Amino acid sequence: MENSNLLVGLDIGTTSIKAVVADSGKVIGAVTTPNSGMRHGQIVDIDQTAAAISRALKSVAEKTNAKIYSVVAGIPVGMLQLETATGFSNVGEQGQEVNNDDVKRAIKSAIHSAAKDNREAITFLPSRFLIDGKTEVDDPRKMIARSLGVSGILLTAPTGPLHNIKKAIERAGYHNNFFVPTPLAISSVALNESERTFGSVIIDLGGGVSTATVIKDGQIKYANIDLEGGSDITNDISTVLSISKSDAEQIKLDYGYADPNFASKNDKFAINSVGANGQQMIDEVYLSEIINARLEQILTRLGKGLAKHHALKQPGGIVITGGTSLLEGIDSLTANGLNVKARIYQPDQIGMRNPIYTAAYGIVNYSYKMSEIDYLVNGVIYGFGESVAEEPVQTKNSKISKSTASNSESQAKEAYNRNKIPDEDTSSRDEKDNNQEKTNGLKSFFKKFFD
Repeated sequence: MENSNLLVGLDIGTTSIKAVVADSGKVIGAVTTPNSGMRHGQIVDIDQTAAAISRALKSVAEKTNAKIYSVVAGIPVGMLQLETATGFSNVGEQGQEVNNDDVKRAIKSAIHSAAKDNREAITFLPSRFLIDGKTEVDDPRKMIARSLGVSGILLTAPTGPLHNIKKAIERAGYHNNFFVPTPLAISSVALNESERTFGSVIIDLGGGVSTATVIKDGQIKYANIDLEGGSDITNDISTVLSISKSDAEQIKLDYGYADPNFASKNDKFAINSVGANGQQMIDEVYLSEIINARLEQILTRLGKGLAKHHALKQPGGIVITGGTSLLEGIDSLTANGLNVKARIYQPDQIGMRNPIYTAAYGIVNYSYKMSEIDYLVNGVIYGFGESVAEEPVQTKNSKISKSTASNSESQAKEAYNRNKIPDEDTSSRDEKDNNQEKTNGLKSFFKKFFD
């Protein structure tokens, strides 16, 4: 399958690699493969991690009959650091239309102003553009200005760990187009617009790391990281029951509950303990008490950080995801333990109905919904799309502000995805030409950034 609108999201996790392929925003395949090259969210063996990435991407390529050359990878919240950034660019002494290059110069100035040693920019989230120091706008392009200012939030990651991720993807034989902050990716699918705006907490229970991230006004406001996760629960079961880690993982998935109140002493299963004569019978309550002890420690530590920053009273409550959220009763355990409403999120697409895929699914969803300003930001940070800055992505009759352009841009994307023009008044030839031009521009955008 050759498609310039094909997106591949890569979630590099401690215990597994998840890859999700989407065509025109619709998921067409997802796979997960074990990863033994990381510990607690950090790469400790680049070759092993690269091998796991390669297995995942080859598997999903076969599953979807797609040719995959590049990916978009997520960066976990534990690596992120937020900085306030402001920038400025001259447009013209007499005033002239702001173009893509003017916007990119202002963005570059903002990123440079907040740059720190040993950290690299992941993305920049503009909160406002300022025309001639006084008029706030969302998208300044095509507006008349003498100067252009921008302010927003710069997200960075440490150079060393970021290099390891890049190198692992490269050794796997693929190219990383750009990075997406994983919490923002998750929020794009797990939270609705009101929850993202008024405030919610995402608890991501991964294999090696558990995180709690506060999302408000569409941005990361606070994050708390705990260096324990599902693999630690598996280790506890293995140690207490004297069974192999692989057996411990399987019985955790088959018989385990996060809350022992959901388990029954009458439901038992057999285990082969090391040194024991024959099989032993273990009841679900005993197993769930082992699981619950570790989970309560993790949730208590995350909760203390959230309480300290007054984050437990967010209107959206807590949304739980990640592989460990598969344990039944995790929502009630969280709600009762932290005295806040809680729910579990998992993707609902066929073949991906598992919270382990939330981050990878979020990455493709977030990438597909990026605005043209976001593309310009990534062009500055990742050094691509220079020719795109000069493309006529808007026609002379188009409105420029983000709020008014969103509907037509969405229609143009959908039209390109279906290889036809959106429904329109055929009596207006000029409007038809304008819509076709926008469609071609967006087609070029996708081709340049995701081929």
